[in-house]
Amino acid sequence: MMGDQQEGSTQPKAKRGFAAMDEATQRAIASKGGQAAHQKGTAHEFDSEEARRAGQKGGEAVSRNREHMAEIGRKGGESRQSTRGNRQAADKEEKS
Repeated sequence: MMGDQQEGSTQPKAKRGFAAMDEATQRAIASKGGQAAHQKGTAHEFDSEEARRAGQKGGEAVSRNREHMAEIGRKGGESRQSTRGNRQAADKEEKS
């Protein structure tokens, strides 16, 4: 059995350390780490080809989630229908 959590308990573990900090504090600390890495010369900088491959890899990973892709398609269809409906209504007003 581990520290804060008892067997059969449904309460999540309390966040500690970095995870317990607010987002602004986390960003400030992470930024300092990035700056230090650049000064030291150990920071990694993507070139355009490497960035393209990383984006492609992420897109492929997202595309495997069929439910997620279906939701995106539904939102796009709804958006297109509402845009088309607004355009048709505007056209009718111009003709009147």
